[in-house]
Amino acid sequence: MASIFVSSVLDAPVDRVWARIRDFNALPRWHPMIAESQIEDGLPSDRIGCVRNFRLQNGDRIRERLLGLSDHELFCTYAILESPMPLENYVATLRLTPVTEGNRTFIEWTAEFTCAPEVEEELVHDIAQNVFQGGFDSLKRHLGG
Repeated sequence: MASIFVSSVLDAPVDRVWARIRDFNALPRWHPMIAESQIEDGLPSDRIGCVRNFRLQNGDRIRERLLGLSDHELFCTYAILESPMPLENYVATLRLTPVTEGNRTFIEWTAEFTCAPEVEEELVHDIAQNVFQGGFDSLKRHLGG
């Protein structure tokens, strides 16, 4: 099983960061790879089990199901249902932790999935750098680095 862990510190209060990323349908507002997103079946974007269907800037579509969301513990967990990436059993968590020194935010994004051994290294690198770190870099530009 492949696993990814990427973390960073944002120079913004945890409440401000959570307000930006909490909405499961808000990826286009903070992640540069995402062109558009919608929640299927008209469900609220914070309902466990809702499915977001989004289009990447390159035209690819991805569908993900919300598995967990906590305003108290400041995390969002989701699974990929459909993707052009050659992977299966993908589950990821985006989590925030307050950094009291300087009123900053520790942000971490983790994922585990299965894939063919010959594509694992490339997938791990691409997701870690382009998706996770790319999202963090965008948040730093919008909220503080």
